[in-house]
Amino acid sequence: MATYAAIPAVGQALLALLEQSCPKPEFEGAKFRLYQASDFKAPMDEGISLFLFRVTPSTTRRNLPGRLDSQGRRTRRPLPVDLYYLLTPWAKSAAKQHRLLGWAMRQLEDTPTLTASFLNHYGTPETDTFLPDETVTVVYEPLSIQDMLNVWEPGKPNIQVSASYVARMVGIESAIADEEAGPVQTRVLSPGKVTER
Repeated sequence: MATYAAIPAVGQALLALLEQSCPKPEFEGAKFRLYQASDFKAPMDEGISLFLFRVTPSTTRRNLPGRLDSQGRRTRRPLPVDLYYLLTPWAKSAAKQHRLLGWAMRQLEDTPTLTASFLNHYGTPETDTFLPDETVTVVYEPLSIQDMLNVWEPGKPNIQVSASYVARMVGIESAIADEEAGPVQTRVLSPGKVTER
């Protein structure tokens, strides 16, 4: 399982995937940035923003055992989370904004699985955030109208066309060893004395 640095590493890796595959002749000035709510008040001129708007416990695999650490001790269970991103294209014209959105959605659909080596390459400053056998799956997941309005609350009245994605099963491992006790062999009961009232 990954360390706590997995959350920023996933966002940076998604942006790197888009930036590396960007068709430069058409989108020469495009920038690729992680956004927080305040960035929507003064957005970039052209490019793609990725806004992490929700993190939830992953419901697919909650009872994974902890892994063995370097000293052979089993760690506490990992915390599996799903990361919800809002991908927003920015451009001076609606047509270019729509083209950016269509291209970015196609790229993410073509590369739904991010490998540990790719994720670790963009984890800063750590480069060993994910174990070699780990992957993160990125899936398009539309928002309801109400959820979309809630996400865009900081950016009113300039709501932009966007697509929402979820990065599934990002496991954040614990560094704390889980104390293991031996099996119970005997049971000693000490019944209390009944007193009268």
